Amino acid sequence: MLVGALADAGADQNAIASAIESLGVEASVGFERVMRCGISALKFRVNAPAETKHRHLSGILKMVDAAELPARVKENVARVFTRLGESEAAVHGVSIDKVHFHEVGAVDSIADIVGACMGFELLAAEKVCCSAVNVGSGTVQTEHGTLPVPAPATASLLRGTPVYSRGPAVELTTPTGAAVVSALASEFGAMPAMKIGTVGYGAGDRDFKVMANVLRVLVGSSAAASEATFVTVLEANIDDLSPQVMAYAMERLMEAGALDVSVQTLAMKKSRSGFLLRVIAKPEDRERLAAIIFAETSTLGLRSSVMERMVEARRIVEVTTKYGMVRVKVTDSGNIAPEYEDCRALARSKNVPLKDVLAEATYEYQKSIR
Repeated sequence: MLVGALADAGADQNAIASAIESLGVEASVGFERVMRCGISALKFRVNAPAETKHRHLSGILKMVDAAELPARVKENVARVFTRLGESEAAVHGVSIDKVHFHEVGAVDSIADIVGACMGFELLAAEKVCCSAVNVGSGTVQTEHGTLPVPAPATASLLRGTPVYSRGPAVELTTPTGAAVVSALASEFGAMPAMKIGTVGYGAGDRDFKVMANVLRVLVGSSAAASEATFVTVLEANIDDLSPQVMAYAMERLMEAGALDVSVQTLAMKKSRSGFLLRVIAKPEDRERLAAIIFAETSTLGLRSSVMERMVEARRIVEVTTKYGMVRVKVTDSGNIAPEYEDCRALARSKNVPLKDVLAEATYEYQKSIR
């Protein structure tokens, strides 16, 4: 489905076919225009004889290294198969060099992975972002018998990745697909801010009635505006904690990777004064930061919510002031902000007011762009 979507988005079909042919495996590939719930999509087909032999990682990597593929494609294919090998080794409790790849070592899966990596290369993709992954539900038949969806290797590959289950009770994400996204995608979640250039749809084998069995690829460039990301917000109302302990808890949370920590004073029940502690965090840091809140404060409960956070694109510029070097954050819209810690350190070492260092850094940056 991914290979079909990349080709539909503009990757040259003949170049993908030639890349797979250079592997020297007995397989022919082709693309066919099909309909899935009213959506026109490309179906990528691999025709190969049934295999009875199993392949090891070392043999597959040698095959890829000998093929006529761009260097980055070889590197990405190796990353994907190494991820597969690591997951299979973990699931079966053996070393990676003893892993038999079974289904994922078959010719069609090799063609899928090489075709996907080649498709990204042909589209000159510099970054791959992926939505939450629909794994499906029910069971799947494998060489190890009937297994629940997601299959063990798929679940292992998608650790730390946002997943969900929707639609028909079938396997919607295979180990091959999970390996590709886990090895090549740098972000999972909401669509990043971008200017869309082309859109491609890749078709699956089945034509479901309840949903279009397609995978969509959006190809574009980073937008100069803002970046949209999801964050977790942790909140707690606290009315029985010393301000000194609260200040220490805030320090601990920032040191542990919180994106922001704030405290508001509240008038709480029984006319008691209290605090509203709010922590903005990356979703993957939620449990770790929640543990710190429980350990360092007196709260007995937390509220957790997911929110969209708009972050303006920025870059760092170094300016030299009469007090010393200061880093300045600069956005594409023209907003600037001298780095507080740099200015604070200079104000202390030079024994001058902090506001003078901040003003000097702003002046020097503005002077440099005139």
